[in-house]
Amino acid sequence: MTITQDPWETLHTTALLGTDRRPLPAAALPLADAVDRTDPAAALLELAALAAVRRRAGALPVPAAEPPGPPAPEDPRPELSAAAARRLAVLLAGRSGAVSGAGLANLAELLPQWLGTARDRGLRAPAALIPGLLDAARARSELRADAVALAGPLGRWLAEQNPDWRFVLRTATDRPAARPVGQDDADAENARNAHQLWHEGLFAERVTHLTLLRRSDPAAGLELLRSTWSTERAEDRLLFLDALQDGLSPADEPFLEAALGDRSKNVRATAAELLSTLPGSALAHRMSERALAAVRLSESGTHLLVTPPAECDAAMQRDGITPKSPTGRGERAWWFGEVVAAAPLSTWPRSTGLTPEQLLALRVGDSIDETSSSWADDLREAWARAAVRQHDADWARALLGPAPARPARGAGRARAPRATGAPAKLLAVLPPEERAAWTAAFIEVHGLGEAFQLLGACAAPWTPPLSTAVVTALARAASSGAYPWSHSGVLGMTERALAPETAAAVEELAAEAAPDSAWSETFGRLAGTLRFRAAMLAELDDRTGELDG
Repeated sequence: MTITQDPWETLHTTALLGTDRRPLPAAALPLADAVDRTDPAAALLELAALAAVRRRAGALPVPAAEPPGPPAPEDPRPELSAAAARRLAVLLAGRSGAVSGAGLANLAELLPQWLGTARDRGLRAPAALIPGLLDAARARSELRADAVALAGPLGRWLAEQNPDWRFVLRTATDRPAARPVGQDDADAENARNAHQLWHEGLFAERVTHLTLLRRSDPAAGLELLRSTWSTERAEDRLLFLDALQDGLSPADEPFLEAALGDRSKNVRATAAELLSTLPGSALAHRMSERALAAVRLSESGTHLLVTPPAECDAAMQRDGITPKSPTGRGERAWWFGEVVAAAPLSTWPRSTGLTPEQLLALRVGDSIDETSSSWADDLREAWARAAVRQHDADWARALLGPAPARPARGAGRARAPRATGAPAKLLAVLPPEERAAWTAAFIEVHGLGEAFQLLGACAAPWTPPLSTAVVTALARAASSGAYPWSHSGVLGMTERALAPETAAAVEELAAEAAPDSAWSETFGRLAGTLRFRAAMLAELDDRTGELDG
């Protein structure tokens, strides 16, 4: 029996080998004789086009495939309004021009805010947008928790069919997916998923899972970590330990005390830092005794006298203090700073009877030479680290000092407040409203030049007073002749964090700037982005709009 070769396969083989190595085939195709074969390469393409049309025209429908398993469970959450769904489609596509003719910020930078807000509202994404949502989350791991939560049961069902979305099955969220099964079955399935995630997931997914578990059930999180601790790599143990910050309590002390003997010095140091945040821990007590031996109140009560440790003994090393300074500082200064930073801040008011403000107002001298103030900065810096580590708002407030105020007329230029240690880290310890008010006062006095990290410590969106202070400072910068790119970091932050209500004020600045100038373009883009964010958030609050197909 003669087997006739498929013309498409013949043409495909010729294309792979090249027409200079294989003659052009005499394809048995309709209209093939009309093809001009003067140029073999061009003729091959024409014959391929004829073969493609023939194949498609002759294709027969195949029976529909059976659905793979049971359908996705129902999702009881309300669906996005039609307007919010359209907005999500625009954000996923990143099409600024689809919304406004004016320039906007990079829409990809607004997608995390949209996803987080939609998730907080308890909404679900429409089915048609879930594939695009999962594709975006596949490319950007920071979106995964919110994207998977929005996709809900349908997203997990789709992930079981498409290997590209298998990360969904390993992504932990702090809200369980809705399941139309009995509670016992749901618990069993959740347990199986958690077990698979912990033992088979990527490292970042395991850290996320442990962090979320610690927030909901700290004891279960600790037991999960304990179950595989001895088999984890040193670099992984370090970050897993860091995840114990969530839900940290005295119940974690035995595990952390054992980690002080870990073979990795970084793991030992992290365990020691965590223990130092537990005021009642044995390590905190040991550090308190060392700190009181290093700092004492003078008999006159006017000085703090410093006697830094003379050596770093084995007990100090086990508690996370390294003998050699990694910062290039003198060894005794290094040991002194580590001891004071790890001691409970309650040590000082209890031993001296003084408040943090009173202690910071005292002069600091050497125990041998009281007139020397060489240890003053070391002590303040260590106290600042302790305030951040222990989340002590009273000490952070005292170290930052009062909110800046404009100097009286004729008093000269205001100086930035003295806050040894990173002011932004101290600021992050304060309540959000106080944080924003302190930063607004700083900007009103000192402008934006040194405010980038302070603004980063403030919760977004910024409060109206802080937003107003930033807009006013930008107006001053524009009128002073500065270039927008000298404030590019702050400007990028304003697009995501500035209160949308300030759009009108920013539009006024755009109108006041010289036409076609850099500031006019910058303010115009910022105003457009603020309008976009305002509409975006309003759509997510709209509970009346239903998808209209």
